[in-house]
Amino acid sequence: MNALSAFPISRKWPARHPERIQLYSLPTPNGIKVSVMLEETGLPYEPHRVRFDANDQQSPEFLSLNPYGKIPAIIDPDGPGGKPFPLFESGAILIYLADKAGQFLPKDPAGRYETIQWLMFQMGGLGPMFGQVGFFNKFAGKEYEDKRPLNRYVGESRRVLGVLDKRLAGRSWIMGDAYSIADMAVFPWVRNLIGFYEAGELVGIVDFPEVTRVLDAFLARPAVKKGLTIPAET
Repeated sequence: MNALSAFPISRKWPARHPERIQLYSLPTPNGIKVSVMLEETGLPYEPHRVRFDANDQQSPEFLSLNPYGKIPAIIDPDGPGGKPFPLFESGAILIYLADKAGQFLPKDPAGRYETIQWLMFQMGGLGPMFGQVGFFNKFAGKEYEDKRPLNRYVGESRRVLGVLDKRLAGRSWIMGDAYSIADMAVFPWVRNLIGFYEAGELVGIVDFPEVTRVLDAFLARPAVKKGLTIPAET
């Protein structure tokens, strides 16, 4: 019996490597944040695909780990105090992994909180606005005759893109020369807005050249290229 056997989720997704961090996810923007972080840090992990088409995220096993029913979630078998530690919410996971690995989050208090500030900008602003654009541009919301909801979220998306574009002017990354968890949080969502949501033209992405410049740099990183495919199709 291993330390993960006490977690019901391990019955649906058995761990072949119970000594590794267990990742329960899908390559959506929020899932990609964590797979990229794990690849960037080199922390050993084992990915498990949570299939939305099978409603895996609402299974009793998954809900036992994340009652919110959203990916990603992790179990670290070597958590605080050497005990297994479950965690959900992508932003919280990024901070936890940064602290565990000692990477991608400044150690000085000012730099740490400034980085977390931009992580929260993604969590509370950029991600939700882009998600609403996706709903009203590509999914069920596109059938609405009233285009005021779409126009509102397009306008808000342009606003957050403008904030981000201004921040990136003269900088390699959000925090300057240092690549961080803020970049890992933001740029999967920018990629999704342009690609999967097919909204690049709609939001006028060409008006934000600093954003697209740094997006290209992000996508060129080997760990990002790999993280975009994890967990793989089974």
